[in-house]
Amino acid sequence: MRTYRAIRGPFREQPYYEIEEIERVCSAELRKVGLLPSQPEPIRIERFIEKRFNIHPLYEELPPGALGFTIFDQNGAKEIVVSRALLETNDRVAERRVNTTLAHEAGHALLHAHLFMFEHQPSLFGHDPDVLGPKILCREEAVQSAWAYRQTRYNGKWWEHQANLTIGPLLLPRSLVGIVLNPLLIQRGDIGSKVLAPERREEARRMLVEVFEVNPIVAKIRIDGLLPTGQAML
Repeated sequence: MRTYRAIRGPFREQPYYEIEEIERVCSAELRKVGLLPSQPEPIRIERFIEKRFNIHPLYEELPPGALGFTIFDQNGAKEIVVSRALLETNDRVAERRVNTTLAHEAGHALLHAHLFMFEHQPSLFGHDPDVLGPKILCREEAVQSAWAYRQTRYNGKWWEHQANLTIGPLLLPRSLVGIVLNPLLIQRGDIGSKVLAPERREEARRMLVEVFEVNPIVAKIRIDGLLPTGQAML
């Protein structure tokens, strides 16, 4: 992790994580609690939160548009709450959306706990209505906006962007995605690198959805991140 000096607001700096660093952190944390499978299967993200942070996620009524929130204290993440409204339809789509939200909140717990470790340290988030004291409230609009953000430097709600970056590595670990997609990859050149042909990308998305029980958008974003069109798997 690196930090940058904040260019506006009363705070001095904000953290920056390389994509590869987030990949390593997520895989290591899953492995540490025995929840990184040896073969592709859905990740038990709620169990991961319970074992890694000693937190049992709660499901409560939240304001319209709020997906969930994480509360911190000096020891790290203290409470994770997800909107009960996400469960109202009680189907696979709803369950997958809950898991995506849990992975997002776990991302905050993994990447941002240090910002709240010291009682009198000012929050590096600055003045934002969704960051109140030791709580980060995640609204659907902000999360979706941060998910679409592709620039290399953080602007706006950078903490939501960073939490989004953990969703793929937590729910679709790179090593397991490679096993699933390997039959679809074709060799390019003489050095053995493999790429995913454009006409196989939709098939690849469907395979990841089925194997890992994630929503299609999560699978698509993961494929786009690991296998940009015309490039070998990272």
